[in-house]
Amino acid sequence: MLSRITVSNLVIVRSLDLPFGPGMTALTGETGAGKSILIDALGLALGDKADGSMIRSGADKAEINVGFDIDESSPIADWLQQRDLAADGECLLRRVLVRGGRSRAYINGIPTTTAALRELGEQLIDIHGQNAHQSLLKTHAQRALVDEYADLTTKVQKVKRLFKEWRELVDRHAQLRQAGEDRINRLDYLGFQIDELDSLVCDGETLETLEAEHARLAHAERLLSDGSQVLAALEENDSALRHRLQDVLSTVTGLSEIDPALNSVKELLESAGIQLDEAVAELRHYQDRIELDPQRLQEIDQRLGRLHDAARKHRTTPAELKGLLQQLRDEAASLENADTELQQLVGRIEQCESAYFAAAEKLSGARRKSAKALAMTVSDSMQTLGMRGGVFSVDCANDRTQPGAHGVDHVRFTVAANPGQPTATLADVASGGELSRISLAIQVATANCGTVPTLIFDEVDVGIGGAVAEIVGKLLRRLGDERQILCVTHLPQVASQAHQQLRVKKVTDGENTETHIEPLDADKRIDEIARMLGGIDITEQTLRHADEMIRQAQEAP
Repeated sequence: MLSRITVSNLVIVRSLDLPFGPGMTALTGETGAGKSILIDALGLALGDKADGSMIRSGADKAEINVGFDIDESSPIADWLQQRDLAADGECLLRRVLVRGGRSRAYINGIPTTTAALRELGEQLIDIHGQNAHQSLLKTHAQRALVDEYADLTTKVQKVKRLFKEWRELVDRHAQLRQAGEDRINRLDYLGFQIDELDSLVCDGETLETLEAEHARLAHAERLLSDGSQVLAALEENDSALRHRLQDVLSTVTGLSEIDPALNSVKELLESAGIQLDEAVAELRHYQDRIELDPQRLQEIDQRLGRLHDAARKHRTTPAELKGLLQQLRDEAASLENADTELQQLVGRIEQCESAYFAAAEKLSGARRKSAKALAMTVSDSMQTLGMRGGVFSVDCANDRTQPGAHGVDHVRFTVAANPGQPTATLADVASGGELSRISLAIQVATANCGTVPTLIFDEVDVGIGGAVAEIVGKLLRRLGDERQILCVTHLPQVASQAHQQLRVKKVTDGENTETHIEPLDADKRIDEIARMLGGIDITEQTLRHADEMIRQAQEAP
């Protein structure tokens, strides 16, 4: 919901700061006062094209800030979250126009593009009466409205899911067919690579064993030489560690007989002697196993060399060659079984295609029923909105040759605003006033369906008056129970129905001109409705009439 707008130095607005509430808000003022400036400012914040001529004379830049309160469960909140633009239930759009430079755009303080503003703006505000930001002119929005009007969400989701499954199977079939065309050459190539790797590849443990054996054979001479030196130092020399330990142990044994407190020292030395004996035995056993085998070393060296060469060739490591070999085998198996899988896919495609079209036909039937009911409701509303004899239609063209995620229907809203006129699409309706009132009739009929929280009706009362104007006002007020409504109007019958009212006033000192917009309290609102009723000379009777109109609107059920 629109919560606030601030504007500075835009055309003839020097400064503007307006809060907005829920329900219906009427924007009124004398002809030429600049009521459209607020719509223009909102349009700029929503991504409309801007130029330097919109900047107030004497200023270097203009700025528009528009705030919205966002429902955390709404599609708008999802849109912001997906783009890392969320800000705790708020959305602030900012547009800065710079004289002689490019305009800048921001969403929640983060620089963005005008395209992003337009995409987000279509979800925030619908402006009726002008083509900008009007989702009802888009065929996809018309189809969605028909679906929402009849609560067809479940059927639509089923069709979308079946279409996705069907297209994925078709794509897989095409890939396999393409692969099948090159299958023989690919299988020959895979077979060569598999044979080459199969003779080389070993599992990780064997590779580790080979590398360890290679290291041992490559350093066999050093292992034998240094090992012999260690054995000599341990027990073979006269000064060997083993002999010296025996001498020390003998001395400590004698001392422990004098003082038993040394028994623990004696036991530690005895334990050290045992471990020393075990180390000597283990080293002698290791020395017996070490041998110089140049031929075996050469064999292992060559095998490891081939493994590393293969790893470089396939841009991997020797340890990962086994996984690569399995991938090649799996691909070869898949190609060898391609014919079988292709046959299976054909059957699955036929089943999924049949299920899709069956679901799409059910959706089409429900849409046609919904379209008929919607068309009758909107046509009835048109009769009370100054378009007597007008007809609204919803065309649902079923085209099985162009299936899509939303079914096989092409939905299009058409209208004949007056008797005898040919039907035309909403986008081709020439009169902005007629388009606004048709849009109003559609919005009232589908008030519980749409997701755009704020609707703006710009001059929906063009060419009407009297009872029709009062009906328009009541419809807008009723719509305000479901959505936030902002209505630019010059008719008191419409303005009196609003929950709150804003007045636009042009002020000039002879040299400078400014437009002011102010919220009206109860007394000022009566004065404004009276002005709209009676013109320049406002009588007590006119004031009473204005008061009565506002009170009746407030008391109406």
